[in-house]
Amino acid sequence: MDGAVATGETRSKADWKVGVDIGGTFIDFCALEANSGRIASLKVLTTPEDPGAELMTGLTLLAEREGFDPTHMTRFVHGTTVGINTIIQRKGAPLALLTNAGFEDVIELARLRMPDMYSLFCSRPEPLISRDMVFGIPARMRADGGESRAPDMAAVEGAVAAAKANGAQGIIVSFLHAWRNAAQEASVKAAIARLAPELFVFTSAEVWPVIREYERSSTAILNGYVHPRVSGYLTALEERLKSRGVPARPMLTKSNGGLMNAAEGKRACVNMLLSGTASGVIGASWLARQAGEDRILTLDIGGTSADFALIIGGEAQFGTGELIGEFPLHIPSVSVSSIGVGGGSIASVDAQGVLRVGPESAGSSPGPACYGRGGEQATVTDAMVVCGWLGHSEMAYGQLKVDTGLAQRAVGELAARLGRPVEQTAQAILDIAVSEMFVEVEKLASRAGVDLRDFTLMPFGGGGPMLGAFLARELGMKRVMAPRRPGVVSALGGLVADLRGDFIRTIFSPLSATSLPAIREAFEALAQEGRDWLAMQGHDAPAELNLSCDMRYLGQSYEIEVVLLPEWLVRGDAEAIEQAFHRTHEQLYDFHDPEGAIELVNVRLSAIGAGPALCFPEIDEIDAPASPARRLPVYTGLSVEIVDLHDRQTLVPGSVFQGPAVVVQEDTTFAIPTGTRARVDRHLNLLLTFAE
Repeated sequence: MDGAVATGETRSKADWKVGVDIGGTFIDFCALEANSGRIASLKVLTTPEDPGAELMTGLTLLAEREGFDPTHMTRFVHGTTVGINTIIQRKGAPLALLTNAGFEDVIELARLRMPDMYSLFCSRPEPLISRDMVFGIPARMRADGGESRAPDMAAVEGAVAAAKANGAQGIIVSFLHAWRNAAQEASVKAAIARLAPELFVFTSAEVWPVIREYERSSTAILNGYVHPRVSGYLTALEERLKSRGVPARPMLTKSNGGLMNAAEGKRACVNMLLSGTASGVIGASWLARQAGEDRILTLDIGGTSADFALIIGGEAQFGTGELIGEFPLHIPSVSVSSIGVGGGSIASVDAQGVLRVGPESAGSSPGPACYGRGGEQATVTDAMVVCGWLGHSEMAYGQLKVDTGLAQRAVGELAARLGRPVEQTAQAILDIAVSEMFVEVEKLASRAGVDLRDFTLMPFGGGGPMLGAFLARELGMKRVMAPRRPGVVSALGGLVADLRGDFIRTIFSPLSATSLPAIREAFEALAQEGRDWLAMQGHDAPAELNLSCDMRYLGQSYEIEVVLLPEWLVRGDAEAIEQAFHRTHEQLYDFHDPEGAIELVNVRLSAIGAGPALCFPEIDEIDAPASPARRLPVYTGLSVEIVDLHDRQTLVPGSVFQGPAVVVQEDTTFAIPTGTRARVDRHLNLLLTFAE
């Protein structure tokens, strides 16, 4: 990322723009001084016992090492795992749910699907609200928005009293057909505010007003469950930044890859549950467009997990139903698949003598054994050290030094149980990690209907470059592209992200010329809502409004999202909308029915306010063989080979070398397998191509 510049008016004083992303092991910083174009980056170990303290540590280190001045920070973008960790660890707020009498089991029944349909021992997760904290209120709103029975306020009063007695900190209100008419939910919320002002209240319609009561209820519950911890964290963040004299108003990365301000983040917490993973994909999309790469498979490996996403046409892909721990998230988000295999994933031998990797992770404390911070169990990182790929330079900008002896001891204990040599055991750990990622990526490709041989793999995160090339080779991919600073791509994503708000309205109507006025009316209402939202975020420039509809054939249970052009609605072109649906259905399922009746379920709108325009200048390439810093022994799978070690800082555009090789840099180590050709492009990306 060296040499980035920001377009726009030049200021006389420093103008720092800072992106920060907190992962399971490290917090990443990417700081741009817009006037000079200088990039500074950093990694700091997280402090799970005091979330946010590592942020201040990082700002102090940036000031000491890079001359960074927090008082000249004009943009601060932050991604955090506080919300998702709260759900995974089940440390959220005690909640009560008020719903219609007779529908108290909605969140427990869910969709009657088991997480693993082939396992006889599989069970569904326990709801975040226990059954004794669910209260049925006599009330009924009809599907057409008319009221059959007003809420029984005496029942509401009794439910609130019982919720308080049982220790509830907040209440979720979710009634039938609130997507059509939210008046009953609003009246009950107002009553709770009078009865128990100390409790926070969220209604399903204000969080995500979509048809289907389970999806609407569960989304509101996730929002309420993390609200106290997220709100408290953001309040402390604002105070800490203020104490350092930071003038910039903090912005937060969202699950949809966009940004929102901290004030909204405290209220709409559910929108930032996948902020870190989404931000990484946005950063990768930006880098892909800069390099002219059209189709990318991203591989983001941190200490705990490996995340995968597809970039098609230079743009991230979006969807709903992403898993937050054990629960699906039904708001739009960057489509990311995750698996519990990261650099800190622990390797173990089970009771049957089978070697396994993950999903348990050593995290940042104590971390892998080789970190020398008290960890004793072998991890993927330790296996890389034992094989010789890792441990030849300081890690994480000099914050960690690798102890090869500790890694040998940890892996050696597993080797003794398996009766195998230490190097073979370490290689087996890496092979299992790659194979588990292979399975997950194949699922992603199948769902998207793409051939990965047409894609380039972009590894990032601290662990992505360590295993990325091996995964690409197994997938039959021909190219790998590693950015100049892969360890802080997620933090970069925050810097280049746009403001983005997603809005939805359920209309539930057949597609015909007569239904278009209702669709147009819904679009116009959402467009105004989107403009108002951008104005609240401080955006006063023109907005980009993207329209889509959830559609299906009559009789289908679930719908697909179809991108629409506004001019189709303006001119009342139902035929164009119909053909767009047929094309999308054909692309996804290799089938469409030209004679089939079509239903419109939801109208969606994304309001986008463009972020700062950054660009990385191109540097002319001069073809020249790269000179290694030294040579070292590496166990490459079958035997020990003497391979070249390159320092990433010495590689210039046009540098060429062959694998196997190791490339070391401040934020990661790149393991380059046998049979590859490596070249540095004019954007300082490291490109690998595999021999045919």
